Amino acid sequence: MMENGNEIESTDEERPPINPPRGRQYRPVGSHDRAVIQMASMEPGSTSDIPLSKIKVGSSADAQEVSSENHVSSQTESKLELFGFDSLVNILGLKSMTGEQVAAPSSPRDGEDVAITLGRRKVAAPKLGTMMGVFVPCLQNILGIIYYIRFSWIVGMGGIGQSLLLVAFCGSCTFLTSISLSAIATNGAMKGGGPYYLIGRALGPEVGVSIGLCFFLGNAVAGAMYVLGAVETFLDAVPAAGFFQESVTVVNNTLTNSSATTGTAMIATPSLHDLQVYGIIVTILLCFIVFGGVKIINRVAPAFLIPVLFSLFCIFIGIFVAPRHNAETGITGLRAATFRDNWSSDYQPTNNAGVPDPDGSIDWDFNALVGLFFPAVTGIMAGSNRSASLKDTQRSIPVGTLAATLTTTFMYLVSVLLFGALATREVLLTNRLLTATVAWPIPSVIYVGIILSTLGAALQSLTGAPRLLAAIANDDILPVLNYFKVSEGAEPHLATLFTAFICICCVVIGNLDLITPTITMFFLLCYSGVNLSCFLLDLLDAPSWRPRWKFHHWSMSLVGALLCIVIMFLISWAFTVVSLALASLIYYYVSIKGKAGDWGDGFKSAYFQLALRSLRSLGANQVHPKNWYPIPLILCRPWGKLPENVPCHPKLADFANFMKKKGRGMSIFLSILDGDYPSHAEDAKTMCHQLATYIEYKKCEGVAEIIVAPTMSDGFRGAVQTMGLGNLKPNIVVMRYPEIWRRENLTLIPSTFVSIINDCIIANKAVVIVKGLDEWPNEYQRQYGTIDLYWIVRDGGLMLLLSQLLLTKASFESCKIQVFCIAEEDTEAEELKSDVKKFLYDLRMQAEVFVVTMSGTQGQDDSIEAFSAAQHRIASYLTEMKETSKGGPLMADGKQVVVNEQQVDKFLYTMLKLNSTILRYSRMAAVVLVSLPPPPLNHPAYFYMEYMDLLVENVPRMLIVRGYRKDVVTLFT
Repeated sequence: MMENGNEIESTDEERPPINPPRGRQYRPVGSHDRAVIQMASMEPGSTSDIPLSKIKVGSSADAQEVSSENHVSSQTESKLELFGFDSLVNILGLKSMTGEQVAAPSSPRDGEDVAITLGRRKVAAPKLGTMMGVFVPCLQNILGIIYYIRFSWIVGMGGIGQSLLLVAFCGSCTFLTSISLSAIATNGAMKGGGPYYLIGRALGPEVGVSIGLCFFLGNAVAGAMYVLGAVETFLDAVPAAGFFQESVTVVNNTLTNSSATTGTAMIATPSLHDLQVYGIIVTILLCFIVFGGVKIINRVAPAFLIPVLFSLFCIFIGIFVAPRHNAETGITGLRAATFRDNWSSDYQPTNNAGVPDPDGSIDWDFNALVGLFFPAVTGIMAGSNRSASLKDTQRSIPVGTLAATLTTTFMYLVSVLLFGALATREVLLTNRLLTATVAWPIPSVIYVGIILSTLGAALQSLTGAPRLLAAIANDDILPVLNYFKVSEGAEPHLATLFTAFICICCVVIGNLDLITPTITMFFLLCYSGVNLSCFLLDLLDAPSWRPRWKFHHWSMSLVGALLCIVIMFLISWAFTVVSLALASLIYYYVSIKGKAGDWGDGFKSAYFQLALRSLRSLGANQVHPKNWYPIPLILCRPWGKLPENVPCHPKLADFANFMKKKGRGMSIFLSILDGDYPSHAEDAKTMCHQLATYIEYKKCEGVAEIIVAPTMSDGFRGAVQTMGLGNLKPNIVVMRYPEIWRRENLTLIPSTFVSIINDCIIANKAVVIVKGLDEWPNEYQRQYGTIDLYWIVRDGGLMLLLSQLLLTKASFESCKIQVFCIAEEDTEAEELKSDVKKFLYDLRMQAEVFVVTMSGTQGQDDSIEAFSAAQHRIASYLTEMKETSKGGPLMADGKQVVVNEQQVDKFLYTMLKLNSTILRYSRMAAVVLVSLPPPPLNHPAYFYMEYMDLLVENVPRMLIVRGYRKDVVTLFT
């Protein structure tokens, strides 16, 4: 395989087969190999399959060494033979079969390849630590345009008191969200996608994709906001750089401290067209940096962050040294009087530029300030968005995110106090760049800091959003997103282009105050999802919920989620409704068009807990008729010819739906595989998967079960005893009538058929046998005529209930119910008819009642012919039994039987009369329901099949029903 150290790949003929149905497979590694141990789970649905056909070998000399030490290899390879291929040594690859010690691997990430090199380690892509991977991106996203050009204005409008409340309110929301994020992130290894990955795995793929796509849009729009902030600051600092004329706003009678100031103020703002042109150029330049990949971004990020930190340092130094000799009027320095004057709020109407104007179109209050300020605390997900690039997500995400959140919140709180004591309210409201004015030593440093801060935040948004979109696409939930899929370790170039397109579209809008509420809603929606995910997981406390981050409680997550929702409605109920509607539309679309992703989400755990609680509340007592639901156990494949790829008769699946009112109730589809369980276990799993898929295709609410047993009778006997839990055990056994048994000469069917019915009677299960299954209508075939019930014995009302359930379906809704009561004497007819009418009236059933006496029924020609043929076959069978017994006791079906020939004739005659009655009154009925006679004791199963064949003769569609010792209908409300 190898010469002169050059690696060559084995041919297809040399490769081992890679198509086993189940289990794990590993390429065997001998003691001689200097090999890279490669292994992969071959379980279905695995996302980390590794080709097992490549092994690196040192040289051809090693092959000679192998042949000379073959006996040593065979001895060492058999050390753990008892444990099979799933032994710890083979799974983890901690040592070779010779016992050579190798460094233990770190815990593999979900979806990553496990690879350990006996000689050299696998070359991995560069990973990021806590500082550069989480803290710096979060800090850059949080410290954006709002702080530099809006924060002092917010202090002036809301006052120190409400500004402190505002920062604490918004900061608490992001802090609690960070706690929830830390808890989920430390509950296991994370793949790419950040919050989307966490929410999707906790709340399910539908919720994860809907919130993930909204969060992606929020990040893309946030990039536009940061770009516009950087361009606006640049044009304010260098007005000559504009291509178009500045917009000049003339403000008359400016409000200052709630009093009108006579005079005219002229406020110059950059032209909208300049913002658009420069914004598009800057977005394109940032995209080139993002296209360079994580390495380039990590090199550029410090260049953006260091000037920002230096500018913040200059701002705080300037605040403490103010007022300087060249300071404008109104900058008082840190004065207690200024602090007192600015403590209370002073909400004033403003124009679109944010300048106080008594004729302004924008009215401000605390709710509006929340909408404006909240984007200044977002950005806590910037680190988790890069989860696929982090060395240790379980350490870096909690430490980096919480450190950035606490640092910025503390800075905001201190800044409120300092700005409130620094300048008068007029300066706070009219000087858009007060931070640059007070900065020391020169204002231009602040302009550079503002621009680089916003550009750094924009860079982080344009970096995180494409990776988020690629992670959603890679999960293969929505086929429409397949264009954005990327291979592991590759850069999401197409997703970056799409993000840039969205960003440019928002830049063209050019209105910063219009963009920020949109961002806020999408971010709050994501934060709510993170908090609800943690709340659900913590409340359920499943065994897999073991986060390393212990500083959390379910109440904190609940409060965080409620805070997010409150903030959404405080900002704008209209934007809240729009964002929730968008998320709901995506959720609905994913539910319909998306592929199923079984991630073990919290909702499934909640359903499990709810099911257990409901099962315990139901107990094992008798179910009241008002709460009774049919839980049919459906025998899928007996006594009929079906293609191998059809696991259940299609009409039997349709009938299962007919037995449910509005889809309520559960069905259990059972197939019995003849054979030995150890030999057929894998076949049973495959059949179960096929049956479950078919059930879903037929839109039946039910579960699939496959039982391996020596015979069908043995398999059903075990199933009828053990299937289900508590009161959720199946209560009706549904099967097809074996019409083919005589035509195909299947002599084993009668004994199996009788055995199943007897087991149902012993286990107190109701029985419904469908005759004429091939002619049973589907949901689109409308039936007319009547549904005729031949009510012979008390069955708890099951036959009546089945007829009512049939009427709820479109196929039978045009039919009417007729109830035929069988009386032995004419004297009983009127009294029986009156009683049955009263009973049906109390049951709220509309049906026409007939009383038929068996003595007055004339035999139909078809029935008499069938009766004679049955007599002849029974006589022949009895003769064979007598000849076989040779004077001893009669044996049939492996047991002793007693045959009373007069009783056999009586049974046959009874079936003749009943069949003649059915053919006389119900030959044109849509379906006939008749009571099922129990198999007589000590009669051969063959005789019982003759009785049943005579009963169903020439009736095209029939349900043979036997109730059980429980009422399923009630007269009372």
